[in-house]
Amino acid sequence: MKKISVVTPCYNEELNVAEVYQRVKAVFEPLTQYCYEHIFINNASRDNTLGVLRLLASQDKRVKVIANSRNFGHLRSPMHAMFQATGDAVILLFADLQDPPELLGQMVQQWENGTPVVIAIKETSDESGLMFWLRTKYYRLVNRLGELETYENFTGFGLYDRRVIEIIRGFNDPYPYFRGMIAEIGLPHVKLIYNQKRRLRGITANNFYTLYDLAMLGITNFSKVPLRMVTFVGFASALFSVVCSFVYFFYKLLFWNKFSVGIAPLVIGIFFFCSVQLVFIGILGEYIGAIHTQILKRPLVIEQERINFEDDAETSQPSREH
Repeated sequence: MKKISVVTPCYNEELNVAEVYQRVKAVFEPLTQYCYEHIFINNASRDNTLGVLRLLASQDKRVKVIANSRNFGHLRSPMHAMFQATGDAVILLFADLQDPPELLGQMVQQWENGTPVVIAIKETSDESGLMFWLRTKYYRLVNRLGELETYENFTGFGLYDRRVIEIIRGFNDPYPYFRGMIAEIGLPHVKLIYNQKRRLRGITANNFYTLYDLAMLGITNFSKVPLRMVTFVGFASALFSVVCSFVYFFYKLLFWNKFSVGIAPLVIGIFFFCSVQLVFIGILGEYIGAIHTQILKRPLVIEQERINFEDDAETSQPSREH
C-alpha cells in the first residue's frame, strides 16, 4: 500500500487547522488503496494552535505534530517537515485554507500517471487586485532576470515524489527557496489551475519584510543579472560624468562671461551618485547576506516536541540533524 504524506505548516492558525484536517481526511476516505499521514509543523504559534493540534493527534494517529522551539520563518519550517515525511509522495498544503484541499485527489491521480511533480497554479485570486498584479509582475521579473524559468503564481502548494524530496535534501540549503528548487530540478511536471480563495479566518503572518525577503531570495538565488547591472550602470554613469564635464568645460570656454555654472548641478550630481552607490551597496549586501547564510549551515529548525512519531523509526532520530 502506497503512502501519501500531507505537510501543513502552521503559525497562529487555531481557527483553521481543524477544518484543514477534516477536509484532507474527506479527500482520502474514498482512496482506500492508500494510507496517509498528516504532518502539522507548528512554528511557535502565539495562539492555541498547538492545543488544537494536540487534540487532533489524540483522536487520530495519522495526525503527527512537530512543535518548533521558536519561529524559524515561513521557508525553513515547511522544508523541515517535508524532510520528516515518510510517504512515497509528499503534498505541501498550507493551513490558511486559501488553497483548496480538494485538489489533493487530482494530484495523487496525476502522480499515479507517472508525473513526479504536480504543482498548483493560482490563475486567479480573490485577494486584492493590486497584490495579485504585483505578485504576477514579480514572478515575470524573476523569470527575466533568472537563468532558469520559474513557475508564475506558484506558492509551493503541490505534490512531490519521494525522489524529488531526496534531491532537495541533497541541496543542503539552510535557507531554502522551495519554488526555485522545484524549477531547478527540472523534472516533468503537471500544472493544476485553481482560484485562490481569500483568507476567511485569522490574520496572515506575511508583511512587507517577509514578502521582500522572499522576493530578494528568489532573485539572489537564481540570477547574477543584478550584479552585472551594477557594473554596467557604473560604466554608464562614469561615461555620463565625463561627457557632462566636457560639455560644461567647452560651454564655459565659449561663454566665459555669460555662463555661470553655479553650485546646484554639483549638489544634484553628488546626491544622485551617492544614491546610486547606496543602491549598489544594497544589492551587493543581499548577495553577501545569502553567502553568509550558506556558510553558517545552521539547522532548518530546532524541535521542542513531536507527537505521534513514536512508531516512525526512520524519522525519530535523524530529524534533528536537518
